[in-house]
Amino acid sequence: MKANDIEDQFTPVNGPAKMERAFVEEKFPPSEEFSQLRLSSDGTYASVIITDSKGENVLTEPAFTEIIELDRRVKSITAGNNFEKLCAKTKGICTSNPVLDIINYDATAIVSSNITYPKNKDTFLGTAIGGVKLKSNSAEIASAKAVRLFYFLDEEKKKKKENSEWLEGFLKLLSNYTQQETVNVSYFTSVSRQNELETSSGSVIPLFSITYFLAIKISILSCLRLDCVRTKVWVAAFGVVSAGLAVLASFGLLLFCGVPFAMTVATAPFLILGVGVDDMFIMISCWQKTEVDKAIEVRLAETYKEAGVSITITTLTDVMAFYIGLLTPFRSVQSFCMYTSTALLFCYIFNITFFGACLALNGRREKDNRHWLTCMRVPEVSGDNKGCCAGGAFDENTSKEFDMPMDSFFKNYYSPFLTKVWVKALVCLIYAGYLSVSIYGCFQIQEGLHLKHLAVDGSYVADYYDKEDEFFSDFGPNVMLVIKDEHFQYWNPTARKSLDSCLAHFQNLAMADSDIPPISWLHEYVPFGQNASFNETHFNSHLTAFLNHSGFSQDVNFTNNHILASRMFVQTVDIRTAIDEKNMLNAFRETAAECGKLQTPVDLIVYHPAFIYFDQYAVIITNTIQNILVATGAMLVISLLLIPHPLCSFWVTFAIASVIVGVAGFMGLWDVSLDSVSMINLVICIGFSVDFSAHISYAFVSSEESSANDKATDAITKLGYPIIQGAVSTIAGVVVLVAAESYIFRTFFKIMLLVILYGAVHGIAFIPVFLTFLGTSSNSRVKNKQSLPERIDSSQQSVKSFEIQNHWYTDPDCP
Repeated sequence: MKANDIEDQFTPVNGPAKMERAFVEEKFPPSEEFSQLRLSSDGTYASVIITDSKGENVLTEPAFTEIIELDRRVKSITAGNNFEKLCAKTKGICTSNPVLDIINYDATAIVSSNITYPKNKDTFLGTAIGGVKLKSNSAEIASAKAVRLFYFLDEEKKKKKENSEWLEGFLKLLSNYTQQETVNVSYFTSVSRQNELETSSGSVIPLFSITYFLAIKISILSCLRLDCVRTKVWVAAFGVVSAGLAVLASFGLLLFCGVPFAMTVATAPFLILGVGVDDMFIMISCWQKTEVDKAIEVRLAETYKEAGVSITITTLTDVMAFYIGLLTPFRSVQSFCMYTSTALLFCYIFNITFFGACLALNGRREKDNRHWLTCMRVPEVSGDNKGCCAGGAFDENTSKEFDMPMDSFFKNYYSPFLTKVWVKALVCLIYAGYLSVSIYGCFQIQEGLHLKHLAVDGSYVADYYDKEDEFFSDFGPNVMLVIKDEHFQYWNPTARKSLDSCLAHFQNLAMADSDIPPISWLHEYVPFGQNASFNETHFNSHLTAFLNHSGFSQDVNFTNNHILASRMFVQTVDIRTAIDEKNMLNAFRETAAECGKLQTPVDLIVYHPAFIYFDQYAVIITNTIQNILVATGAMLVISLLLIPHPLCSFWVTFAIASVIVGVAGFMGLWDVSLDSVSMINLVICIGFSVDFSAHISYAFVSSEESSANDKATDAITKLGYPIIQGAVSTIAGVVVLVAAESYIFRTFFKIMLLVILYGAVHGIAFIPVFLTFLGTSSNSRVKNKQSLPERIDSSQQSVKSFEIQNHWYTDPDCP
């Protein structure tokens, strides 16, 4: 079941504005007389923004000749029904555009008309004309760069289908509109965001096949050996298949159960593929550490013994992190977390069952010394028989498979290098720099999801929003102040004085227009009553006549000779950025709360349809912090239960906090906002930072070496390459999203890149170095160490065996 409704998915569940809207709609039901100012929602409409093609003054006769012609063509659209029959009406006439009314649809009049701004007589032009320059010492317009036209439709339910068809006709007309030499046109409708969101979610589906191919290719290449028996080609391929089956099984189950499938879930398969392959590499690494001459059952048992705890810890922590994400108030995040956590559980089940079986079957093939492709027996590698015609070489001293070249690199070069004193000091210095930059970046991060980012790149929606931001940001929403106190004494001078004081507080806000007085029915009514001290009876007796005469009938709920609620409006200015939107929302709500504390309290709420989306600013930071703290606490508990060393559990928790700070900080420096999309990725941070650090920490404390440096070396030797494999495969799983035509999916890639990069660096550099500071004492389980001569002899034999294994290419007998 698809769930792509923007308001439902990307705004907070039970946000204050939704409750405020419910109150407004209850007290002020829709009227037959249309008023854009008084809409409780965005309405059903189409809109165009016309600019001069050269970026100059659009208030010219040639430009308005094109504008009037465009207006005629729009009103001539007959899809669904004629515009005249579908339009929203006031006094039986379709609502018109004020700019065209001023010139009476005569293009020549635009030059001679003296239009004042932002109000021309009683008409507000702040949303109709943009990029305005005024004549010196005058309110008259000298030039303007943009004109906006609206075409509102009647929202009666019986006209819903016809309205949709008309809007489709509008989009078809404008998409085929040939841009004129005189003007440029940007267009938008009330259904455009939704349509573009659905287009955006479908744009990544073809990319999954590329991701699957990359994952298989990288997995095979990273597990490839020159030995035709010991190579793990099929195991790697089936590891990717296992992750794919987990995605299919989990998604199928949840869809069967009716769990909503949001747009954000489209990124989950890319993530699951990477995670599943990560666990596969751990299991293959542990399998290669077992003795080849043992029974398959014993080798598999030892593999599960070594890898089972590690992948169980990471699965539990990942699943827990995502289930905690269900606490967020955004349904898009909830849907993603539900699908991803369930898929991770299935991935774990498939890894320990299906993939384990594949590992065992591959082990039987190796035990019988069969070729990886033909499954035909081949001769064993020996002094007289070596090359591509033979296979199955192993270290005769340890009875284990030879280390992969990268394993040898981590064992013989990287680990000794990392445990040097001066290198540790350098790592600590690098970490301090990383942390400093990250903390600085955290203070630069922006909040909120701009609605244009829900559309694909190059969309007409993004073009319209860009023009709107550029030319129509001087004036913000006209905010509704709703007095909801049924017992407020409007007729009482003291109460009115308190209300005037409240309105003055709103007018004095930095984001309120002090030059435009509030639209207040009460301020108009008191002079109408011709007596500022009239009593309640006198006040109510004249009210109905006033409301019908003045046009304020939609602003007062006057029922049974009693005012149940009323509303007024305050114009805002200079709302240009997400921070401005957040500050405006908070300032208006705080001022409303202060009005309730006056000597004569005024119980009111503030509302505008845009507040539905602005509500994300009120919860995004607090909920992100809440999720991170709860998830980190849960990770600490799981780590304490499964990793037998409290201090190492602390380092795991430390790694979580460190990676989250790093990702959040570099988000701010990479122009990625904190919104419901990036919140998902911060939840992912918790899981992945646990993955890398838990693997290393568990290997460290379970190592049988005596010193802390040796334990760190042993842990890196065992898991350094699997961590790199997992990081590369996970990045490969999401790298195709960089080609996505959607901000949401590109953001997912950016943050996943940061998460994997920093998680891997913590796993193979920071955490091993920090663990060496533990000063771990000798382990009672430490095996007897070889004497120096024995170690030298063992090393020489290992080198000799390695030469035998890789000498095939010089064999002249090989065909």
